[in-house]
Amino acid sequence: MARRDIGTKAGKPRPKPRGMTAGSPPKEPQDVDRHVGSRVRMQRMLVGMSQEKLGEACGITFQQIQKYEKGMNRMGASRLHQIARTVPVEFFYEGAPSGPDPGGPVNVDRSSRAMTDFLATSEGLELVKVFMAVKDATVGRRIIDLTKAVAAGEE
Repeated sequence: MARRDIGTKAGKPRPKPRGMTAGSPPKEPQDVDRHVGSRVRMQRMLVGMSQEKLGEACGITFQQIQKYEKGMNRMGASRLHQIARTVPVEFFYEGAPSGPDPGGPVNVDRSSRAMTDFLATSEGLELVKVFMAVKDATVGRRIIDLTKAVAAGEE
């Protein structure tokens, strides 16, 4: 006696998983996923936490944290909730690209994208931390002027 697959009719293919239609591409990370990931990295570095420690706190590997931070993988609401135990959720979305269709292509202002990318680096974060430690407004202004002069000399 031939064994039949339960739930299928002879000669009929199995149904596709829920949410998938024929020819639909897999869900790719969007600009907002990359933005939120870079903000997770920035906040993690601000509090001096390693990817390994954050991964342990969330019950995942540091490699998965890396993928989230680089925007290679999308972060689900429950995962974001786990990470948000250390910082307010609004922080992750501050300055995020928005548009009429959140899933569609988004126009991101180049300067805000460059700023976010810079702040997600260890150098950018260190520069901001050190600058924030300067209490004298005159010294702060001189640092800004010096930085502008150096940047103008490189053009």
